[in-house]
This record gives sequence, C-alpha cells and structure tokens, in this order.
Amino acid sequence: MRSRYCAFVKQNEAYLLRTWHPRTRPPRVDFGPGTGWTGLEVLETTDGSAFHSAGTVTFRASYRGGSLHERSRFERVDGAWAYVDGDFLP
Repeated sequence: MRSRYCAFVKQNEAYLLRTWHPRTRPPRVDFGPGTGWTGLEVLETTDGSAFHSAGTVTFRASYRGGSLHERSRFERVDGAWAYVDGDFLP
C-alpha cells in the first residue's frame, strides 16, 4: 500500500499498472491535476501475510484540502501483491 501511495505522489503510472490486478487494471491511470498528496495513514490490515492469497488495507490518504478514506482489496498474482479494488469510506 505504501509503495502504491508513493507511486501516486510521484505519478509513476508504470508502477501502478504493474501492481494492479490484471482483472481490474485500467488502460491508464488518471492523475488528478494538482492533487498535492500530503500523507498516508494505514488504519487497519486484514490477512496479507505470506500464508494468505488475499488481504485488505484500510487507509486515509491526505491531500491539500481533504482526504481519501478507502478499504482496498489485494490478491496475490504470481506471488506478488496486486491491488484489486476498493470501497470508499466516509
């Protein structure tokens, strides 16, 4: 999760697409102009150890003027974690 946040901050589209599950991967990443990410707080994780094939990360990512609160789902693809999708939280 932290590496994907950093990729959003740096607008590293190649990394984000590489770590996105093939089943849900978009053709490209749309970076909102001037988002200005300012921090990441991981609030909760479930599963996600070496013994699991799926897990979740609940986080709050801050940007100038607000924050994004999401519970993200990840699955292993060829041994590496891949972002599947997420639910926005209030």
